[in-house]
Amino acid sequence: MPMKDTVLLLRPLQWVKNFFVFAPLFFSNNLLNSHYFLQTLWVFVAFCFVSSSIYCFNDIHDVENDRLHPKKCHRPIAAGKVSVAMGYVIMMLTLAASLITACLSDCNHLPVVCAMLVGYWLMNVAYCIRLKKYAILDVAIIAVGFVIRVLIGGFATDIIVSGWLVMMTFLLALFLAFAKRKDDYRIYEQTGTMPRKSIAGYNSQFIDLSVTIVGTITMVCYIIYTMSDSVVSHFGSSYVYLTNVWVLAGLLRYLQNMLVYQRSGSPTKVLVKDHFIQTCIVGWVLSFFSIIYL
Repeated sequence: MPMKDTVLLLRPLQWVKNFFVFAPLFFSNNLLNSHYFLQTLWVFVAFCFVSSSIYCFNDIHDVENDRLHPKKCHRPIAAGKVSVAMGYVIMMLTLAASLITACLSDCNHLPVVCAMLVGYWLMNVAYCIRLKKYAILDVAIIAVGFVIRVLIGGFATDIIVSGWLVMMTFLLALFLAFAKRKDDYRIYEQTGTMPRKSIAGYNSQFIDLSVTIVGTITMVCYIIYTMSDSVVSHFGSSYVYLTNVWVLAGLLRYLQNMLVYQRSGSPTKVLVKDHFIQTCIVGWVLSFFSIIYL
């Protein structure tokens, strides 16, 4: 079994999602605290392991359906490059590595952190086996997964996670998940094959409306957040609202990718390939960094 296929099975490109664990550190003005940073880094690595374990389980469970999918058929297990038995071995090794890494971090609230890692794993196993078959519930669970990333970053460093951060994380993840369903439904229209059973509960109009509604709520909530007295007081700056430009531009560009260019299948791949969205993210991070740390 070539090492390349093992790496592909772990989906390291998807690890970019786990940077959400750094959100509490960033917004609490502790990003430059070396002790907190190292604790969060350990948890980030642990989450990369546990998410890879889930990807292995998903590919094992969905191997027959993946072989019928125009894109997923190239995944290592579906393509026969990695055996199902070896997939189970890698799944258990990465799950164990996740818990060991968390223990090595010596982070605050270690039992809670480990419980959340296991809880995330179990939730996603249930998602792979059953829950992803149900429309709306499938995207909600994905969004909850991102909230867990943020919360575990807070517990690891004993930083209180604000309700604003939880809500904005959930809404943004929900927006991206609905956008991904647009691509799934497009495949169904073109091939007549359902890439996932939950597609039976969607149609193009519903997905477009859902993305529009969630995207609008996300933007409005973010604007209210940046202009609230508590945020201005917390960051000691009345210029937080200027970051709205980057968020609005990024959301509109993502909608353009989805509705005009029809390439919203993988948010991670869109992020990697779209230079405009990359610019918006870098601009937003630098703007917030200058407000908080300079």
